[in-house]
Amino acid sequence: MYPTLPYIMTLQSTGLAEVKTTTSKSGNCGCTGNSASVEMEESIKERIAKHPCYSEEAHHHYARMHVAVAPACNIQCNYCNRKYDCANESRPGVVSELLTPEEAAHKVLVVASKIPQMTVLGIAGPGDPLANPEKTFRTFELIADKAPDIKLCLSTNGLMLPEYIDRIKQLNIDHVTITLNTVDPEIGAQIYSWVHYKRKRYKGVEGAKILLEKQLEGLQALKEADILCKVNSVMIPGINDQHLVEVNKMIRQNGAFLHNIMPLISAPEHGTHFGLTGQRGPTSTELKTVQDNCSGNMKMMRHCRQCRADAVGLLGEDRSQEFTLSRKYYKGKIWGFMLISTGNYQNSYALLYINQLVQALKYVHQQGFLHVKLLLVKSSV
Repeated sequence: MYPTLPYIMTLQSTGLAEVKTTTSKSGNCGCTGNSASVEMEESIKERIAKHPCYSEEAHHHYARMHVAVAPACNIQCNYCNRKYDCANESRPGVVSELLTPEEAAHKVLVVASKIPQMTVLGIAGPGDPLANPEKTFRTFELIADKAPDIKLCLSTNGLMLPEYIDRIKQLNIDHVTITLNTVDPEIGAQIYSWVHYKRKRYKGVEGAKILLEKQLEGLQALKEADILCKVNSVMIPGINDQHLVEVNKMIRQNGAFLHNIMPLISAPEHGTHFGLTGQRGPTSTELKTVQDNCSGNMKMMRHCRQCRADAVGLLGEDRSQEFTLSRKYYKGKIWGFMLISTGNYQNSYALLYINQLVQALKYVHQQGFLHVKLLLVKSSV
């Protein structure tokens, strides 16, 4: 039922890129020099030219935005603990607020009016976008209609990717990221607590085999659909650190464009299994060594900032708190409710404003406050 490692290793290389080593200037964003640069077709250069994650040069100039419309997840990683109302942690799986597709589309228009260099809209959680397909694809539909010049991308664990390739292609989602941490189910059993697939929960090696099968199937399907794929791998010392070279070879053979090896974030206060059990993350030297060992095989990403699922702005710059859809200000018994809206938007969003206002008034009434102050920001709708 599941692919064996020898079978998988017989898959052919894509031949998309030829790797050569050069020295690159790091600047002030955490990029490292002596990284592998890749000779690539001009058409691919054009596709990544304004994507800050896929192009190291682009991340100095172009911004991205994530919208948090996908709360549910279909696997449990031992390095993940999703939080839906957290403003003080900077890591994947964390957001300040969950959005409906309509709220997300409105927020994109607001941010685009304030950050003109915002070129990419991604859905990366806080759960898995493809475990929330209706919300995810509805959001993409709205944004493609209202802001067709913005590039669309999504990040997924890959479990449901084969089932949605056609829909992804139909919506012109040109960049997909898969988090793939191992090609050995025995190692996967140490990374994933469970995998929920087809209404059943699998644990241990069985669950890891199912996940790996679907990840590699999805990676091949992306290649056939001409969708660029970045693979994220979390480096976990003592578990998969020595194995990531094999992961790198495998994803290159299956069509990945870019490999991003990231350090494990495992602070105890985050509440993850690895954090609570004392699993350490790699040192910067350990991380660079593994990245260097993999850089001869394919293009490596070294400027990742491990963004929140509601990140806004340049990589390494999080402006998400500037663009919450609603803010409540409390001072004594006076409440102010502010709706953020600037620029020209469709009249259909007026209903969204009214709904937010009604919700705020209901909350104030429930709290027993007698005096209410409303601050309405002028809009052009």
